Amino acid sequence: MAFIKAKRMPGEFITHKVEEWTYRVDDLNVKGLCVAPHSYVNRIVIYLRGGKGQVGRVRLARLLQFISPHTLVFAPYYRGSNGSQGFDEFAGKDLNDVVVAATMLKNMYPHASLHLVGFSRGGIQGLLTFQTVKANSYIIWGGVTDLKLMYEERVDLRGMLRRMVGHPKKDIQAYRNRNPLPDIDAESPPILIIHGEQDRQVGIHQAYDLAQHLEQVGARYETFYQRDEGHVPRPQAMKKVLAFIQDWMLRHDSQS
Repeated sequence: MAFIKAKRMPGEFITHKVEEWTYRVDDLNVKGLCVAPHSYVNRIVIYLRGGKGQVGRVRLARLLQFISPHTLVFAPYYRGSNGSQGFDEFAGKDLNDVVVAATMLKNMYPHASLHLVGFSRGGIQGLLTFQTVKANSYIIWGGVTDLKLMYEERVDLRGMLRRMVGHPKKDIQAYRNRNPLPDIDAESPPILIIHGEQDRQVGIHQAYDLAQHLEQVGARYETFYQRDEGHVPRPQAMKKVLAFIQDWMLRHDSQS
């Protein structure tokens, strides 16, 4: 059993409790934040954070955006972050932190639907794991699809990517291993692509390229583009996208 312990965290709600969970992955103690309903669970949402280390760290407010009375939301911190042992590899062995968490939660709640939400860097984490964990659906939000393209466009991130993944021309296999598209086909779980057209951190063409591939292979997908929004939508636009996500999950809850 991967689960080790739960620690109560600040934040008490009528319908949910907040805990920091520790679980075992690859002989490492990895942590994540859990918002769990006091009553039964019929839906699990795994939120895959963006960034690295303290940048983009898991925050309670973000998880609360996805709750409903019988929805459990869990967000792995990723190894090497916020008290988790090990070292982040940016869609390398840290993918196991996602897979083990999903397996653990599905064993705990075998009748619940499972949805993954990958934001920013979390986008590629989800694209590389959503089929392995047999998610009902995957929601990629402002997400990275192509690490090589990210290296080319984000000059400010090249040093980090060289340390964690390698150089695209010298470490070709490392980038190939992190390319999720060849494994996505018509049999893959449905994907919802959300992206702001004014996003300057993860360009909208990452979403366009993913949608084009999904169209070519006959995969099930929908898009929700926000013309005037950037990486994080403004309040009114945020309400619209969160409502769409809830509707999407409801439509796919009973599908496998």
